Amino acid sequence: MSVTPPASPAPHRPAPLSAYPLLVGTMLLWGGNVVAGKWAVGEVSPQVLTCLRWAIVCVVLALPARPGLVAEWGRLKPHWAYVLLMGACGYTLYASLFYAAGGFTTGINIALFQGAIPVLVILINYAVHRVAVTGAQALGVAVTLAGAMVAATHGDWRVLTHFGFNRGDVLMLGACLFYAGYTVALSARPKVSGLTFFTAMALAAFLTALPPLAAEWALGHTVWPTPTGWLIVAFVALGPSLVAQLAFMRGVELIGPNRAGLFVNLVPIFGAGLAILLVDEPFRWNDALALALVIGGIAIAERLGRRR
Repeated sequence: MSVTPPASPAPHRPAPLSAYPLLVGTMLLWGGNVVAGKWAVGEVSPQVLTCLRWAIVCVVLALPARPGLVAEWGRLKPHWAYVLLMGACGYTLYASLFYAAGGFTTGINIALFQGAIPVLVILINYAVHRVAVTGAQALGVAVTLAGAMVAATHGDWRVLTHFGFNRGDVLMLGACLFYAGYTVALSARPKVSGLTFFTAMALAAFLTALPPLAAEWALGHTVWPTPTGWLIVAFVALGPSLVAQLAFMRGVELIGPNRAGLFVNLVPIFGAGLAILLVDEPFRWNDALALALVIGGIAIAERLGRRR
């Protein structure tokens, strides 16, 4: 009787290259969301924007996602609490706090806090899953964070001496914590298709956006969309909400939350670039330096951080 020799361990394979364009495209759309959020002031109120964006996503997905929801409902139903929590934290609460923070703090502070999301992802991933961080990955995070700071300060480090916490900073920190936790928790999503899972979370986001909308209406702060506001709502719903979130989920699935979260530091870079294109702001040396640092940090973490 022969004994089958044990199988040799599979060789370490590089991450699928398709993750990179997906994540870069996601950050480009999220950079556009930053510009759209600024344009939304006076055109549509934050909670109306948050609620309508997910209502539109649900309507768009109603027909294409229905067969998958029916077929996979048995696997999705036991995880309803997880889906509701993910939709609330990753979509509703993050957006609500993000838009609310803009009324109390500066754009510089918001950009700096966004640059902390990759660090928070790594810390939460280590605390929950004990995922180790290599020296190269830590270096990559530091370099990309430096790039985000250059973009946020426009190369003038003196603005950091005026950095102080206020109500908006606390709101933005809460938003970043919610999204970092959402990013880490994506790796434990139910074994259903990405479209089915995202549709369920979009519905959860819409439902959990209704109480904040009611509170905004009760306080008399509701601004229903103007014609320009409807264009902003349509872009935010179809781009940053629908296409970007599906792409980000796939990117996390391909390379993991730690490495995917590192790409978030491209958001202030793309936000500045879109401001240059759309608002005719000049392209300065600090913009080039910030872009080089963020791309360089991602390259360090991707090429060196994966070596044993």
